[in-house]
Parts: sequence; C-alpha cells; structure tokens
Amino acid sequence: MSPAATHLVFVYGTLKAGFRNAHVNEGQPVGRDWATVRPHPLYIIGRRRLPWLLDRPGEGHAVQGELVAVDDAGLARMDALERLDDPTWYLRRRVTVAPVEGGAPRDAWVYFGSEAGFLGAPVHAGPLPAYTRSLERQHPPESD
Repeated sequence: MSPAATHLVFVYGTLKAGFRNAHVNEGQPVGRDWATVRPHPLYIIGRRRLPWLLDRPGEGHAVQGELVAVDDAGLARMDALERLDDPTWYLRRRVTVAPVEGGAPRDAWVYFGSEAGFLGAPVHAGPLPAYTRSLERQHPPESD
C-alpha cells in the first residue's frame, strides 16, 4: 500500500477479514476490534442476505467491526462494490468508532445501507450488534 493511504474505513459486514467480499478490502488493519460510538441498527436483508447498517443513530446497538486504512484505489474498489452510484444500495458517510477494549475514538468512513434499499426488502435478522461468521452461514445469499 502506498504511503498516501489516509482513508480510514469501518467495515462491519462482508468486507471484514474472512468474509465473502474480503478480497476487495486491501486495507491495513488499525488495531483490533472496533465499534460505533453511537448505536445504529444493523440488519441482514434481501435476497443476497446483505448486512445493512442504517444511518439512524441512537437506534439498535453499538455495532462491532474492523477499522482499516486504505489508499485512494482501495477506497474506489470498496465504493464500486457498494454501488455508491445506485440510490438503492449503499452511501458512504462518516461515523465515529472506538476500540472495544477502550481507547481514543476515530472518525472513519462507513457504508450505510440506503433507506430506499431497506424499504420493502425482507429482513432476515436484526437489529444486531455484529455480523458474524455464524450469521453469514445461517443466512447465505440466494442463488440466481
């Protein structure tokens, strides 16, 4: 990764290490376990069983995930995966996260699921405090 890697991204779903879209995340981990400072609702929704974090601070749980540092190209790859150009998919916004074990909070990018994509989608689980491998196995995406 180039020295210009300055974007912090909080990943809570399929971009986390060991999950189905981890190959897109070429970021360098920052510390260990992180969580949103304010609660947000996290669901598993739709045919693809996607983890869907809504920008509704104060609802749900402090959501756990990973903090990674990415360069411009890495952020662009994540943006493409999250379909930022489609209003029914994800939006990249800022969120404050802190280490679960204690420490200074940091501001980072996060991919919130759009309200438009949430409306009418079947909800399979949630609100959840974390998207885990067990949940991923329990809720596999439907085949085309």
